[in-house]
Amino acid sequence: MYSSKAQSEKTDELYKAILSLDSLEECYRFFDDLCTIGEIHSFTQRLEVAMMLSDGVTFSVIAEKTGASTATISRVNRCLQYGADGYTEMIKKLKSSK
Repeated sequence: MYSSKAQSEKTDELYKAILSLDSLEECYRFFDDLCTIGEIHSFTQRLEVAMMLSDGVTFSVIAEKTGASTATISRVNRCLQYGADGYTEMIKKLKSSK
C-alpha cells in the first residue's frame, strides 16, 4: 500500500469526500468552494502539462501552449519520472475513457 507524506486522518476525510462526488457538477461545486480560481487553474495547468509531457511534447512547446513556467514543467516532469505515479495513472484513465 502506498504511503504519502501528506497522509493523515483529516487528509483521508478530504480524499474520501472527493471520491464520494457523483458528477462533474458536484466536482465543480465542491472545488469552487474548496479552492481559489487560481488554485484550480494551477491544478488544471499541471495536468495539461503532464499529459503533454507523456505525449513527448517539448518543454518549449508546452510553455508556449499552456503558459506554464519552465519551473512548473520541470516539477511535473520530475513527478512523472520519479514520483508516486499519480499523474501516470490518471493520464491512463483519461486516455482510456476517450
